[in-house]
Amino acid sequence: MSGRSAVEDRIEAGRFNSWLYPFYHRGTAVNQWLRRRIRPAGMGLLLLGVVLGCLAGGQASDPVFRLFSFGFSLGCLSLLWLPFRRVRIEVKRDVPAHATVGEPVRIRYHVTNRGRSLRNAWLLETPPDPRPDFERFLLTPEPGESKRNAFDRFFIYYRWNWLCESRLIYEPRPSEQALKLRRGETGSFVAELLPRRRGLVALDDLRVLLPDPLGLYQRCRRVKAPESGLAILPRRYRLPPFELPGSARFQPGGDATSRNAGPSGEFVGLRDYQPGDPPRLIHWKSWARTGRPIVKELEDSFFPRHGLILDTFPEAGDLALFEEAVSVAASFVSSIDTHECLIDLMFISGAERVVTAGRGTGRAESLLEVLAGVESSPRPQFDSLRKLVLRHSEDLAGCLAVFCGWSEERREMLSRISGTGIEIAAIVVCEEVPAARPPGVHFVRASHPAEDLMRLPGKL
Repeated sequence: MSGRSAVEDRIEAGRFNSWLYPFYHRGTAVNQWLRRRIRPAGMGLLLLGVVLGCLAGGQASDPVFRLFSFGFSLGCLSLLWLPFRRVRIEVKRDVPAHATVGEPVRIRYHVTNRGRSLRNAWLLETPPDPRPDFERFLLTPEPGESKRNAFDRFFIYYRWNWLCESRLIYEPRPSEQALKLRRGETGSFVAELLPRRRGLVALDDLRVLLPDPLGLYQRCRRVKAPESGLAILPRRYRLPPFELPGSARFQPGGDATSRNAGPSGEFVGLRDYQPGDPPRLIHWKSWARTGRPIVKELEDSFFPRHGLILDTFPEAGDLALFEEAVSVAASFVSSIDTHECLIDLMFISGAERVVTAGRGTGRAESLLEVLAGVESSPRPQFDSLRKLVLRHSEDLAGCLAVFCGWSEERREMLSRISGTGIEIAAIVVCEEVPAARPPGVHFVRASHPAEDLMRLPGKL
C-alpha cells in the first residue's frame, strides 16, 4: 500500500490548523488588549499575587496573608480609579513624507485640550493588525521549522508568532513628554516610530494612555485625528562607483522631455517662431529688432535609458530573500543620477508594471515609493516578465535584473533577453554563493548584503 500523498498531508494539516487559527487569532487580540492596559508595575503586581496566593494556600502564614491583602487592595484601588481618567482632546499630526526601515521617524502632534485640565498622559500610535490571514498561516512555514521538535511542528505556535512579528510594520513609542494642558490650551508633542518593514501605512489609530496615580494600570482611549499616510521606504545600502550595462547607448530627449525638463542642449541659432514652441525659448531682443517672434534653436540632448527588472517570484520560504532584493533594487535607484538618464522599473505584481523616473518624467522618490508597496507574486511568471522587457527593448540602453534566488528559469530568462542584443547584468540575492558563477551575474549574500554590494565591479 502506498503512503499518504503530500496533498493529503496538506489537507489533513489544514483541517487541524483551521481549528488552531481562530484560537491563536483571538488569543493574540486579547494579549494585545491587555498589554495596552496593564503597565509593567501592574504586571509585576499580578505575578506577585499569583506567587503569594500559592504560598498562602500551602502554608497559613500571617505575613504572607498581609502582603497578599495589601497587593490586592492596591490593585483594586487602581482599577476603581481608572473610570475617572477622562480626556477630550483634538490632535493634528505633522508626518514626514518618507521614512526608512530601521531608522526612527519623529512625528509631531498638535494637541488641543477641550476638557478639564489634563496631566500625566501620553500619545501612542497603534500599528496595523499584524495577524496573518488563514491562507498565509497555512502556507507560510517558519524558516527552520523542519528542525523543530514534533510538538512545535504539530501546534505550529512558533509559526504564528513568527508571522505576527514579521508582519509588524513599525514599533510604536509613547510621546517623549507627558501631556500637561489646561482647558483650551494647545501644545506640541513629539513621538517616535521605529519602522521594521517597508510599506505604505495609514496612521489612523492614535491612542492616549491615561495611567492611574499608582502606575499599575491605564486606560487606552482612541483619539479622533485626521488620517495621515506614511511611506516606509526599503532599506538602502551604499554602492561603489559603477556603470550600468549599455551606458554608452543614448536616447534623444524629444519634445516632451524638453518641455518638462527644460532645454539643456547647445545653442545652434535663431529661427522664426512656430506654433507649439515654448515661450521660454523666445529671443526677445530679436523680436524687438525684427518685429516678428524669433525663438532660439537648441541642439537636441541625448541621454541613456536603463531598465531595472525586479524579480517578484520568491520560492516558498524565501520571503526574506525577496525583501533583500527589494532593498538592493532601492539602493540602485538611490545611487543612479536620474538627472542624466531615465530608469524604467519593471516587475509583475498582480499585473505588469512599468514605472519610469528620471529626466523630465519623475523623481527617483516615486520609484522608491513603488518599491515600498510592491508585493510578491504567488506564482512565477518569468515568461511574462521577459516579454514585458522585450516590448520596451528598443528604448533601452541596457538592463539590470535583481533576482531573489537563482534557478534554471532565471538563467534561461537572462540568456533569452541577452540573445536579442540587449546588454543585461544580474544581481542575485541568495543564501549561499554557488561555485559556478555565470558571466554577468553577481551574487549577494542575504546575510551580508552591504559587504557584498561594495565588492561589485565598476562595470556591471
